[in-house]
Amino acid sequence: MKKKALIFGVTGQDGAYLSRLLLKKGYIVHGVIRRSSSFNTKRIDQIYVDPHNKTNFKLHYGDLSDSLSTLKIIKNITPDEIYNLAAQSHVQVSFQVPEYTANVDALGALRILDSIKTLNLQKKTRYYQAGTSEMFGSSAPPQNEQTKFYPRSPYAAAKLYAHSVTINYREAYGIFACNGILFNHESPLRGDTFVTKKIVNSLCRIKNGNVEKLYLGNLYAKRDWGHAKDYVVAMWKMMQKPKPKDYVIATGKQYSVKFFINLVAHELKLKLIWRGRGLNERGYINGKCMILIDKKYFRPTEVETLLGDSRKARKELKWKPVYDIKKLIKDMISKELLRISDK
Repeated sequence: MKKKALIFGVTGQDGAYLSRLLLKKGYIVHGVIRRSSSFNTKRIDQIYVDPHNKTNFKLHYGDLSDSLSTLKIIKNITPDEIYNLAAQSHVQVSFQVPEYTANVDALGALRILDSIKTLNLQKKTRYYQAGTSEMFGSSAPPQNEQTKFYPRSPYAAAKLYAHSVTINYREAYGIFACNGILFNHESPLRGDTFVTKKIVNSLCRIKNGNVEKLYLGNLYAKRDWGHAKDYVVAMWKMMQKPKPKDYVIATGKQYSVKFFINLVAHELKLKLIWRGRGLNERGYINGKCMILIDKKYFRPTEVETLLGDSRKARKELKWKPVYDIKKLIKDMISKELLRISDK
């Protein structure tokens, strides 16, 4: 009998890659989408229209801010595995909508876990909680499973609640519930407002002849960037273990935002020169000022450096990333240039 997986956040970057992975492994995949006046399913449209997936990929309307719909969906499907990838996941936005972020990112996890308990599915259903390196905040790198959490945004604080309540329900009710503490992971499917995709999109358009300005915040924030394709494999591997554990998933290498920009420019063969300091630092491409700093893109509380130590995952899950940062950037650029040429 085929395993049934239920994915909250199926229309996001990770949800799309995870759906493809699970379908290849023979799962029946159920995804939850929010009802709205316009469809936001472009990342999974190819899966949904593929005739080979007609019976194996199903979508349901629901919302993690609604406990009744969450309970009903889980009751009707009785899944073998639940992946909670749903979130208001933009850190900067979480400062503007903190209550909504907490409701979905923190209480959403609680609603799923309590539904598993209420429906007595502890022995059947396994649960995966998508955590984030942002929970470490200002803690000194490298960060692993033993590092103290120090969240520096409403998003990180909400995710820390979800992380903690996952452990609590695991220990209190015997639910197979695990946390993946995922460091930054990108892809061609990344949302356009996230800094890596914003950089790639803008520089690809400049390469294509557009004259536009790219406005950014902290150029010197350092991150550990991987590819979402690699990270969904780690999610699945966590759920196949005999006992639930929490794992840091990361490449173990970090780069600044400025270095990321330099790599993208180099791949696109754009001549980039930096001048100035602080808020007056500028990036000149082919002699024209194209990259500028804008104070509005700085967070009220900055996280300067995140670097993951994923030795536990590499040893126990036999997981390691396939993509390094250069392969990641090549993938993002190639898909973006293809998209631009199709317009």
